[in-house]
Amino acid sequence: MGIYNEVETSSQTELQQIQLKRLQKTVEHVFNNVPFYREQLTASQVSPQSIQSLEDIQKLPFTKKHHLRENYPFGLFAVDQSEIVRIHGSSGTSGKPTIVGYTKNDIEMWAELIARAISAAGGSKGDIFHNAYGYGLFTGGLGLHYGSEKLGCTTVPISGGNTERQICLIQDFKPKVIAGTPSYILNIAEKMEEMGLNPEEISVEYGIFGAEPWSEEMRKTLEEKLGIKAVDIYGLSEVLGPGVSVECHEAQDGLHIADDHFFVEVIDPETLQPVPEGENGELVFTSLTKEALPIIRYRTGDIASITREKCFCGRTTTRMSRVKGRIDDMLIIRGVNIFPSEIERSLLQIADLVPHYQIHLTKKGTMDNVELHVEMKQEFFENILKQDLNHDAVAILKKSIQHVMKTQCLVSMDIVINQPKSIPRSEGKAVRIVDKRKEASPVK
Repeated sequence: MGIYNEVETSSQTELQQIQLKRLQKTVEHVFNNVPFYREQLTASQVSPQSIQSLEDIQKLPFTKKHHLRENYPFGLFAVDQSEIVRIHGSSGTSGKPTIVGYTKNDIEMWAELIARAISAAGGSKGDIFHNAYGYGLFTGGLGLHYGSEKLGCTTVPISGGNTERQICLIQDFKPKVIAGTPSYILNIAEKMEEMGLNPEEISVEYGIFGAEPWSEEMRKTLEEKLGIKAVDIYGLSEVLGPGVSVECHEAQDGLHIADDHFFVEVIDPETLQPVPEGENGELVFTSLTKEALPIIRYRTGDIASITREKCFCGRTTTRMSRVKGRIDDMLIIRGVNIFPSEIERSLLQIADLVPHYQIHLTKKGTMDNVELHVEMKQEFFENILKQDLNHDAVAILKKSIQHVMKTQCLVSMDIVINQPKSIPRSEGKAVRIVDKRKEASPVK
């Protein structure tokens, strides 16, 4: 448990030397092998020889998700098809999925990065590792699986769903580490309570959670319910998958980026110019060691900040803040910008609610409106008339929620308080936003 690879404690000068050498090699690789990038670089009047310093990365064009979709399925691959040993992809909720490929070396590199991540999160060789991330095209399940085996953990590939069986195996196998989306792990904890079990009494000591934005309040809830240290892991399929960065369990203060494999920038999404260290902006990643699908200046859409201060744990790698939200998830309600994670943070401060909610976007006339669906705790429900949701206690709770949303999120919301267990539980990524605005629009 601890530092997995000495590069994690290298000096900034050493890390930058590694990054420059690998950046130059990556630009040459894509220029020679990916027609899309060769055209983009030529149009920008950039050649591989143009990259003489890390600052020269700003000469390179950005890559966006639509570029992957326009080159679907294999148009951005930089090696022959015979060298591809695995394919993953995004969930494809809007149109075709973005497809990514891996060579044998890519898979080995990815496993090493996940082994680093699990070690930073508190895991070590010999630990039983309960992997509740989904397996398949989604990168989470197999990504964590190979890294767990690389570290030497005993890996339980349970995937998502079948919650009662998960609980049975947790009781019987006694894992030390659990991994999954925070919303699904919360679902497991609640199901334990329904079964008369105390989640705090299970063997798990460390949780590695990601694949969806989650707040500090959600971390506190998970840690208290399960009696664990909960750390955030970050990645996206276009860049690699999970393992791009991870929190250490010692500090839980920013996610350590694998600087020797990725170069990170933070830009203003409007001007596309760099923002100062410590300020929020859009994360942009360039891969430095990928063979099959190297990515140049990929605009992630994720909002965060970075710091290069040495961490309490001893690592010297760049740290990114936890993701505040995604640009395309940002809600603009009557001129106010707000992320779902900000709503979550405020909601979890209210004692009579459980950490499950949905944000329904509707229309009031021509104006966008937020209808916030929340769920009361079982204890609260049992203390009121079960069939009378207009009871005074509910009305007081509703006003309290409205006040918190208005003062902390600066948005007036319609509040719908639901009975216990009525908001759908996650078995993977939670559905937080339900957009009903088109339904509400008048037919022309």
